[in-house]
Amino acid sequence: MNLKRSSALIGVLAATGALTLSACGSDNNSSSGSTSAMNIACGGKSALKSSGSTAQKNAMDRFIAAYEANCSNAKLDYTASGSGAGVNEFLGKQTDFAGSDSALDPKKGEPDKAAARCGSPAWNLPAVFGPIAVVYNLPGITDLVLDPPTMAKIFDGEITTWNDPAIKALNAADADKLPSDKIGVIFRSDESGTTDNFQQYLTSAAGWTKGAGKVFNGGVGEGAKGSDGTSGAIAQQKYSITYTEWSFAKAQNLSIAQVLTSATSNDPKPVALTPETAAKSIDSVKVKGQGNDLVLDNTSMYKPTVGGAYPIMLATYEIVCSKYSDSDTATAVKAFLTSAVGNGQNGLADAGYVPLPDAFKTKLTTAISAIN
Repeated sequence: MNLKRSSALIGVLAATGALTLSACGSDNNSSSGSTSAMNIACGGKSALKSSGSTAQKNAMDRFIAAYEANCSNAKLDYTASGSGAGVNEFLGKQTDFAGSDSALDPKKGEPDKAAARCGSPAWNLPAVFGPIAVVYNLPGITDLVLDPPTMAKIFDGEITTWNDPAIKALNAADADKLPSDKIGVIFRSDESGTTDNFQQYLTSAAGWTKGAGKVFNGGVGEGAKGSDGTSGAIAQQKYSITYTEWSFAKAQNLSIAQVLTSATSNDPKPVALTPETAAKSIDSVKVKGQGNDLVLDNTSMYKPTVGGAYPIMLATYEIVCSKYSDSDTATAVKAFLTSAVGNGQNGLADAGYVPLPDAFKTKLTTAISAIN
């Protein structure tokens, strides 16, 4: 293995990051300065392949830039095809690891299929946290407030107009400005971990009865493919609403709803989405997976017990084999993940993500080191 120690790579990372981000089109987000290269154990397979979550696309740009700076001649090809496609391609041995906004689903037999594919258990490793923003295009309204029950009724078609009494009650200062126009619900048409997380949130916090999963079950609205598709549709369509990753909402300068959570019921104060309110939610998240399989208990974020915590959060997982059939792939995957949780975290806040808390870095580093 080659241990990289060249400080000259500082400029390489800055240049690589700039080129990568400028190629992202509507997904482009600025980075906050250059990042020093890390001393990590490089080597193994020279070209890794991965696919999956569009939610982690902008984070992946930074991870790849860090990896390629840390390890000369190393490459990673990541296709943002959606979490469902990413898991399927990993299970089919088309990729070396998958990106997903949801952990492998036991109800679908995915952990067993992954174990068969790997010849060992697969691990779900949360590499970065990203809030899900409820974004809207409502002329004249810049501070829309929604609570979980009202959100659920909008996305299942029970509430159909913007001047519905439930919305007016939550937005008393702007009640007279709310129009009678029909609410245009936009949802992800492809299988998506973002959809799964959003529906899990509605189920946990709002009593949503449509079920969760990577397919939108609301039964109303129009579909758009990918996070870039839903965000682009909102930007173009007045009186519309959708759910999307904060990174895409920031890239499109979309209006984001404030959320009234159960934790603030005694002193109702809507929670705006900020790095601070998102970090507050992450501070209390619990791990329900065993050992190095770091599956999170999302309900601990969906129903915060402290005020000022933004509740609609997703964790982006990298789904990997705990033991690969060849050492070259294992070495390269470990080098990439070490870069991702190291200098790859720099600039994530500017892109609409929440960098890993220190406690999670420790847990992830332990898991990454155990891959063989």
